[in-house]
Amino acid sequence: MDTLQSAALTAAPNRAIPAKASQETTGISSDFETFLRMLTTQLQNQNPLEPIEASDFAVQLATFSGVEQQVRTNELLSRLATRMGLAELGAWVGRDALSAAPQQVGSAPMQLILPAVNGADRAELVLRTRDGAEVGRYGVDPAASEILFDPPPASEGGPVPGYYEIEMESFRAGTLISAEPVLGYARIMEARKEGDQVMLVLEGGHPVEAAQVSGLRG
Repeated sequence: MDTLQSAALTAAPNRAIPAKASQETTGISSDFETFLRMLTTQLQNQNPLEPIEASDFAVQLATFSGVEQQVRTNELLSRLATRMGLAELGAWVGRDALSAAPQQVGSAPMQLILPAVNGADRAELVLRTRDGAEVGRYGVDPAASEILFDPPPASEGGPVPGYYEIEMESFRAGTLISAEPVLGYARIMEARKEGDQVMLVLEGGHPVEAAQVSGLRG
């Protein structure tokens, strides 16, 4: 998938106009050159006994000027569109995104947003590695909507520090009734546009679509 635009924490060099905009501008320039050649050919091959009327010549010159202006206007709009796109992408970088992406566990207490599950009388947070291996379960209040999660250290049976996917399993009378992802905050390190979508790269290298971000802070 081609990356059309990118914004990251590090300073980026000036970027060229995107291929699509460049192709459009090239097409307009080509039409402009064709118009110029046609006008020149018309002047060279006009009938000496019936030369072009001064008024017709003035109209064609005005058209010539209009085409030239249109080319310059389109080039300017293309450059402005590119800069605005990068500015919008850059606004994501450095902020904290709320999503279901893997969370960094073990460095500090984490603010987590829990899914709302009606009728649950017990709930557990389940930590899993990226390949699905379970590394820990921790009881939480099934009615809570937000918690500060601080598991025990690895020396006391807690998870080894690292990034884990976190899910909340909800139970009623001992029966599992729901298993849904838990949302947490992670710093946005990079934003890039891929096709019609904005992709974000979170701290730890985890990609997430901007449409999947539920909130921002910072």
